[in-house]
Amino acid sequence: MITPEEFKADVRVWAEEIGVSPREIHIRKMKRKWASCSSKGRLTFDTSLLDETKEVRSRTILHELLHLKYPNHGRLFNILLNIYLKRKAKEYVNDPDTAAE
Repeated sequence: MITPEEFKADVRVWAEEIGVSPREIHIRKMKRKWASCSSKGRLTFDTSLLDETKEVRSRTILHELLHLKYPNHGRLFNILLNIYLKRKAKEYVNDPDTAAE
């Protein structure tokens, strides 16, 4: 488990890496989904993500941040999602300690 502050720090790291700037980052209990991204740049994440693996958190964070550039789930969105996730997977291989977080 990580703290909400650590989670928000991860969001900011990913945002910088892909060149986006969320206006707000919130963590709260959500009933039907893990996260959402508003058209005004507000990201909201479910508290259950704090208990998930780093890989699940990273995928969810990246997914929502990419919506700041690409609002739908089109081909380019999915290509970029996979490129960033593969890059992160290589980092895990090179530094196994980060994969355990």
